[in-house]
Amino acid sequence: MTLASVAATPTATFQALKCKECGAEYELKAQHVCEYCFGPLEVAYDFSKLRGRMTREQIQAGPNSIWRYRDFLPVATDNPIDMGTGMTPLLQAKRLARRLGLKHLYIKNDAVNMPTLSFKDRVVSVALTRAQELGFTTVSCASTGNLANSTAAIAARAGLDCCVFIPSDLEAGKVMGTLIYAPTVMAVEGNYDQVNRLCSEVANTHGWGFVNINLRPYYSEGSKTLGYEVAEQLGWELPDHIVAPLASGSLFTKIYKGFREFVDVGLVADKAVRFSGAQAEGCSPIAQAYQEGRDFISPVKPSTIAKSIAIGNPADGVYALDIARKTNGQIESVNDAEIVAGIKLLAETEGIFTETAGGTTIAVLQKLVAAGKIDPDEKTVVYITGNGLKTQEAVQGYVGEPLTIEPKLDSFERALERSRTLERLDWQPVLV
Repeated sequence: MTLASVAATPTATFQALKCKECGAEYELKAQHVCEYCFGPLEVAYDFSKLRGRMTREQIQAGPNSIWRYRDFLPVATDNPIDMGTGMTPLLQAKRLARRLGLKHLYIKNDAVNMPTLSFKDRVVSVALTRAQELGFTTVSCASTGNLANSTAAIAARAGLDCCVFIPSDLEAGKVMGTLIYAPTVMAVEGNYDQVNRLCSEVANTHGWGFVNINLRPYYSEGSKTLGYEVAEQLGWELPDHIVAPLASGSLFTKIYKGFREFVDVGLVADKAVRFSGAQAEGCSPIAQAYQEGRDFISPVKPSTIAKSIAIGNPADGVYALDIARKTNGQIESVNDAEIVAGIKLLAETEGIFTETAGGTTIAVLQKLVAAGKIDPDEKTVVYITGNGLKTQEAVQGYVGEPLTIEPKLDSFERALERSRTLERLDWQPVLV
């Protein structure tokens, strides 16, 4: 395997890696930290090649996946790894909107994304396509579950060797959802931040392509497609307000970047979009900094059922803070009971079963509406990033039980009456 840089083609828009802090530029290789100031690197583009030339019709004529936006992504090949990732539904959530008192509420539903039912399929598709271009034959990641699922599945499709690292206490659905693709799985006795530190050592020692470490500049760009798709699905317009979960903060910053790139190229009209973020109280370093007016993040030790967003030392936390503040958005947190209630609320009103990250986002949406921080007239988009089938443990005991009956009509009638009685009493399980 070679770690040599693979340059962009002459017609490609991505030009270099650039430090977000000091502006130093680097070759397009597997590197994620600036050698001068240790700031994070991200991909720099020259969109002058697209400005005034890229049309909405050209994009719509492309594949029904994230690769319709290939010219905006950091890959050189005309044959990326395409498993149908992206172009997930943007649903007008009328019943949930009525429940909350909103008029224009939309759900961007990545709980049905391909191939592994989370938004991580987007970032991994980009990262592994770039990994192949850079000559990697073994890929890896540090993951709270969804990323491990995506990395293992897409590596299998690409024929790449795969070894992933997860905390040892992950939900069973996420562990099985990785093992089925036959990667090597390392379950580390520690939290995500400890897993990530170990992976940095492994990346340096073994020279593997870690999607969220040495390949992170390319990987994170996949999240921009969540911005592109929403703009396209809204009829080539930007929303007024978005609400998204915050883990590392990268997703939040890349949706913002995606909107700005479409404006810069001329595909959508410029518009002020408010950005609000959601965290679980048991791991809310970004929300705490926001509430306290700080411009720095103090790491915390995670303790929440929302394991997929439980990153105690978020790499892009300060950038997420900046975006929320400069767009007049908010960052809020909710407790575990509110997260479960959020999962149930979305399921009962819109028929979408989300995991704990989505429950966090819906609960924060509800909290912001109650506090008068979302205008009922705003066109608000809520990002649901993962599927509830992966975190069933979170709602066990809170959703009732089947009514067991004999195969007789009178047994059915008695059970039906009991069920209606419970409905009249507005019975709900107690959250503890």
